[in-house]
Amino acid sequence: MKEKLYQPTVSAKEVDQIARNLLHDPFIVLGPHRLEGKNGWVIRAWIPDARAVSVLHPEGRSEYPMHPVHNDHFFEVQIPDWDQLPNYQLHIIAENGHERFVHDPYFFLPQLGELDLYLFGKGDHHTIYEKLGSHPTTIDGTKGVYFAVWAPNARNVSVVGDFNQWHGGKHQMRVLGHSGIWELFIPEIGVGEKYKFEIKDRAGNLMIKTDPYGFQFEVRPQTAAVVCDINRHSWQDQAWMERRRRTDPLTQPMAVYEVHLGSWRRVPEEGGRFLTYRELAHQLTEYVLEMGYTHVELLPISEHPLDASWGYQVTGYYAPTSRFGTPEDFQYFIDYLHTHNIGVIIDWVPAHFPRDGHSLAWFDGSHLYEHADPRKGEHKDWGTLIFNYGRNEVRNFLIANLIFWFEKYHVDGVRVDAVASMLYLDYSRKEGEWIPNAFGGRENLEAIDFIKKFNEVIFHYYPGVLSIAEESTAWPGVSKPTYLGGLGFNMKWNMGWMNDFLTYFSKDPLYRKYHHNMITFALLYAFHENFVLVLSHDEVVHGKRSLLDKMPGDFWQKFANLRTLLTFMYGHPGKKLLFMGSEFGVWEEWSESKSLDWHLLEYEPHQKLRRLLCDLNQLYRHEPAMWAIDFDPAGFEWIDFQDSENSIIVFMRKTMNPADTLLFVCNFTPMYHQTYRIGVPYPGFYREILNSDSEIYGGTNKGNLGGLTAEARAWHCHGYSLSLQVPPLATLVLKPQME
Repeated sequence: MKEKLYQPTVSAKEVDQIARNLLHDPFIVLGPHRLEGKNGWVIRAWIPDARAVSVLHPEGRSEYPMHPVHNDHFFEVQIPDWDQLPNYQLHIIAENGHERFVHDPYFFLPQLGELDLYLFGKGDHHTIYEKLGSHPTTIDGTKGVYFAVWAPNARNVSVVGDFNQWHGGKHQMRVLGHSGIWELFIPEIGVGEKYKFEIKDRAGNLMIKTDPYGFQFEVRPQTAAVVCDINRHSWQDQAWMERRRRTDPLTQPMAVYEVHLGSWRRVPEEGGRFLTYRELAHQLTEYVLEMGYTHVELLPISEHPLDASWGYQVTGYYAPTSRFGTPEDFQYFIDYLHTHNIGVIIDWVPAHFPRDGHSLAWFDGSHLYEHADPRKGEHKDWGTLIFNYGRNEVRNFLIANLIFWFEKYHVDGVRVDAVASMLYLDYSRKEGEWIPNAFGGRENLEAIDFIKKFNEVIFHYYPGVLSIAEESTAWPGVSKPTYLGGLGFNMKWNMGWMNDFLTYFSKDPLYRKYHHNMITFALLYAFHENFVLVLSHDEVVHGKRSLLDKMPGDFWQKFANLRTLLTFMYGHPGKKLLFMGSEFGVWEEWSESKSLDWHLLEYEPHQKLRRLLCDLNQLYRHEPAMWAIDFDPAGFEWIDFQDSENSIIVFMRKTMNPADTLLFVCNFTPMYHQTYRIGVPYPGFYREILNSDSEIYGGTNKGNLGGLTAEARAWHCHGYSLSLQVPPLATLVLKPQME
């Protein structure tokens, strides 16, 4: 009797659509489906490298050979005796004879619920990183990896990787309703798999894109994402985290060591390789503890392909760079610093992103993350693209990214890069190169709303953390809460002070008297914001010279200028930040491509400068007057700011307790004053607790023999005064000894 031919339940057109990857929902054709009008199931599979395929019951009771229909690699079988659908396997024999048993990716139901899609569409899914991206998981008892990506304007999306020979037809994803999210669970793969998304746009053009929510990437120059479990680290910093939650950082000492991990220190005996996160954890912690800093601030740690961008052109917002190790290694790094009472601040870059073809730019064949109009969507100065803050899903991507770093990596704060470029539509643009807002103004209303929102969100979830703006204009209320009309940051870099301060110190002391206002002007606005005084990486690159080399004069004067500069900085109101290498006086400009010049510490002047920084940090942490009410005018008082002829200023730092009072006397010329009278508020002995001209710091050792007693002689509007010896190019710190 002639064998009855198999009658397929799928049309040739549908098979062709699967073979050519044309369906927005391949689950309509592939996987299990109820037999129409009868009991049982029909199961279909598209396996381009298969010679034969069978369906295997999970209990091993039976195996059902599948039939090739309309295409040698499209298989189907009808199983009428299955009432309930089991989690079956596919027994695949490849063209090369290799056999494998896999669960069917098209068996599994969607893993994102309606609430997930609704919140993401609104821009309010604060943990969307738990849903999008790649996630090792177990579904219906089957281990595998769940993938999801937002690409609303794509025609088709597939997952490609080593596990499917980077073949875009093997793991075609489905889109969930009108959300623009594509998803697929792939069984039998796990941590360590490399992957990307193959995206076909409406015109049929193919793009291979990395995962915007990828937790780990290959080491540059490779760009694939890597499946990663970021929940494996066992945190040991519970005491730190609880203390942080209960502490107001505005009223605490904050001396920040700004670090670029790739060039802080390298391993010369191994070809100048990078230190790993775990090596850095121990070496950097030891150094920071020795120096007395309270925090480290890391130049952008998120994944980026170009070393020369210093991390400011991010392609992996959810991944610590793989240059130094794995995500778990970076968690260890932060955990180790925390257990040694060192805070960690990271640079965050929401203002722009690079044009790299594998990343966010033109992601799904449309201007998805960026504006379409270059008058809103391009930073010509930087060659980068600007996020579209008005799009809910883009705003969600960035806000959830902030939460991600606080939640998964326990960071203590973010320094938000290039805030000024976000606030102004005409930032670095000529007439006709920008579009006014709805009211005809230059303010970027969407970016302003975004900034306020992310600050409200992070302080809601994480009290005690830092959100610091790098903002260089006179925008009001940057570090004021949003309920008071501010942008919601709790601190702001003082860029104006840094510019005036360094311009003043670069001048020959002979001419400083003509620029005296540059050293005093900052006090006119010092309490308008919660300022961080910064001498950052930006000031020691691109021909600006190192801090030490900026100083005028001969060898001795350069060091003396830098000593008094740093001591004055520590006395000035505001938290402190100093870029690595400046603490021991590197001569060369910073380069990301090599280690700091640690060999300079073989020489006495550099050793002594570093000792000054150690002592300044210890003094700073020990004396509440230098930080307790940093942002209140009550914490500062001028004694004399008018002696421009001698380029000397005198001021006090205070708390509500007179016993905490500190007196700073700054001499910005090489002139030595054997008698220099200043007014003081209290009688008694004033101890000289620091003198930047001390021989132990490389100075001339001129000073006041440990201190002197105030005379009952009115001066500078005070009832008492001191007749001091004021050393050349030096800052003195004195403290009244209260009975």
